[in-house]
Parts: sequence; structure tokens; C-alpha cells
Amino acid sequence: MGCDRNRGLIAGAVIGAVLAVLGGILMPVGDLLVQKTIKKEVVLEEGTIAFKNWVKTGTEVYRQFWIFDVQNPQDVIVKSSNIKVKQKGPYTYRVRYLAKENVTQDPEDHTVSFVQPNGAIFVPSMSVGSENDTFTVLNLAVAVAAHIYTNSFVQSVLNSLIKKSKSSMFQTRTVRELLWGYKDPFLTLVPYPVPTTVGVFYPYNNTVDGVYKVFNGKDNISNVAIIDTYKGGKNLSYWQSYCDLINGTDAASFPPFVEKSRVLQFFSSDICRSIYAIFGSEVDLKGIPVYRFILPAKAFASPVENPDNDCFCTEKVISKNCTSYGVLDISKCKEGKPVYISLPHFLHASPDVSEPIEGLNPNEEEHRTYLDVEPTGTIGEEKAEMFRKQVTGKIKLLGLMEIALLSVGAVMFVSFMISYCACRTQGVK
Repeated sequence: MGCDRNRGLIAGAVIGAVLAVLGGILMPVGDLLVQKTIKKEVVLEEGTIAFKNWVKTGTEVYRQFWIFDVQNPQDVIVKSSNIKVKQKGPYTYRVRYLAKENVTQDPEDHTVSFVQPNGAIFVPSMSVGSENDTFTVLNLAVAVAAHIYTNSFVQSVLNSLIKKSKSSMFQTRTVRELLWGYKDPFLTLVPYPVPTTVGVFYPYNNTVDGVYKVFNGKDNISNVAIIDTYKGGKNLSYWQSYCDLINGTDAASFPPFVEKSRVLQFFSSDICRSIYAIFGSEVDLKGIPVYRFILPAKAFASPVENPDNDCFCTEKVISKNCTSYGVLDISKCKEGKPVYISLPHFLHASPDVSEPIEGLNPNEEEHRTYLDVEPTGTIGEEKAEMFRKQVTGKIKLLGLMEIALLSVGAVMFVSFMISYCACRTQGVK
């Protein structure tokens, strides 16, 4: 009986050791299984999780606007006083709710082309007021006219039309008009063909962005969603030839297995160029651990500090021979109109840029631009739950199985070995 019992204890110890070993083996095997699942599901082709979420975003995407109201327009016009502004917002619109169109796969070069329809729906419950709220702002048409038409005779004609239309350097417009367009009274009097509708984002509704052509990741998962070509119908030839415009994704998604050391390159059609973000911190987003990548100040620096920005300095007077920084000149893709873009409140801009304006309070936490990226997949409200179940859930389950097997195996091995030693001791006695 003693011998049989000892054999049983030894067998139990062996089983415990085997379970512990299985727990150790399960770790790399489990990781491989998860990686295989991810690699399969992030390919942009019919039937994958990524493709379904990519064609039409399952998450509600919002665009919010804070608008500066000029408090002293007459003092600025008459006395050349500093501009005093007061911020009001947000005014919220739902965007990216329309599915991509003309989605076409190219199996030869592993790309997929598409256009992204544009549309914006006002969301009153997430706004401080209505679209009919009014603001005193710069008169875009009047401000641009003198810059585009430098001939003195033409300018005199335009000045007479400005007076005739009762326009001035500042105007009062509703939120809807300012953002999405309005018929300008001055431009309607111009005797030769010019666009008469003006708006910060005009035209937007009922237009499309693209054609985009991106890699689907079928042959190389690290290329998924990276832009191959972009034809936006804008004057991009200069930027493409001189500043390597097309680089990265459209920022809606990135290739999987993102590491903190990675620099995320992405293209924005709003600013007609590619830009980048670097790792800032780890954040918990709806129960999902994500990496927060931020746009660094260096991306907006002058060529003196960041030589990579030299090709983007195309205007020498306003930029003070490219020494001012924090403002991007995007006039080349805005049909020559003097359009500049910056971070809110001129964050990361040189002091001379905001000097003539009172009421700005740049704050890094509030005004920086950042991207929250899940290292292995795409995240949204509805998609977060699906991701938790299909990917994160599997990772956690594998982790629990590993711990359970290791724990049970170790306990069994130790217990049976203690019992075996005890039996041996009793046998000797």
C-alpha cells in the first residue's frame, strides 16, 4: 500500500508539474493566437471587423467649434487698436456619419480606393446655443480682396463696390453662415465671374473628400490604412512636389501593434499636408488602455528651429523671413487665398503672432491636439464593447488561464511532494 501511495503522490506531482509547464507554454501560444486574430481582422477587406468599422464608422464622431467674437470692431478700424475677442462655444456638429463610397479593391497592389462623403448635422444638446447665434468677425471677402488683386486700379474699383454694398472689415454673421457659407453682398456686385458664396468650410455639405487610395494590409499588415495616393481636387501639386505631402493614414485608424516609440504620421485634407504625433501618455478610454499621441510644438516650429519645416515657409513678409512660428500657411491649396491655420489660441506660436490680439489664453491641456490610439485595434463606443469581447476579452481569458494553470500546477506539485516526503519519512521510521 505504501508503495502504491508513493506512486500516486509522484504521479500527482508530475501532473502538477505538467500543468505548470502548460501554463508557461500557453503564454507565447496565446500571444500568437491573439496576434493571428488581430492580423486577420484588421485587413481592410469584406468580412473583417476593421473593414466594417472603416466603411462606416460605428461610433458617433463630433466636430466642435469655439468662435471668437470681436468686441471692438470700430476701434480697430478707426484707431488701429488691438483686437479684443471673447470666446464662445462649443457649437457641435455630427460628422463622418456617411459611409465611404466607390470602395474599390485592387488585388494587384493590395490597395483600396474610396471617397468620403461630407456632411454636418447640428447637435443642439451638445452646444451652448443655436446655429442662429451671431458673432462679429472678420469680413473674409473684404480682407482677401486686397491680397488677391494687387493692381491699384482694380483695388479702387473693388473699394467702391465695398462701399456700395455697405461692407466693411468686420461683419456680423450667424454660426451657420460663418461655418458653412453665405452669399456675400460685396462679391455679388463684382462685374466679372467670381465665387459669391463665402464660408470657413464652404463647400462642405454634399461634397466628397478624396479620391483616397490606401493599402489594405493584405500583404503587409504594417501598411494597413496608410495612404498611397490622394486626389482631393485641390491645388496640391506644389506641396506634393516640394513638401512630400502624402504621408501616413487619414488619422481615423493606424496599423496594429503601435509602439510608444513610433511617430504617427497622418494626412489632413483640412490643412492640405501631412503632420505627425508622438507618444505622450497612457490613458484609460472606456475601459480600454490606449496610447495618447500628441502633436509636438516642434511640428509648428520655424525652420530656424526645425529645418524639416523649411519647405512649408512660402511667405517671407508676414512670417518675418520664416522666423515667426506656430501658424501654417495653407494658401497654396486654398486657391491662393491668404489662409493660415494654427492651434487654438495660437498655442505654440511665437509671441509676435498673438501680440495684437487681447483675450487669448493658450493652455497646453485644453488646446493641444492629440490622438488616442488602441495599440492593436480600432475603438468606438459600440466598437469598444465588441473589442473588449473579441480581442481584449480573449487576452484577459488567456491571462487567467495561464495564471490558473501555473497556480494549480504549482500547488499540486508542492502538495504532492510534501506528502511524498512525509510518507517517506514515516516509512523510514
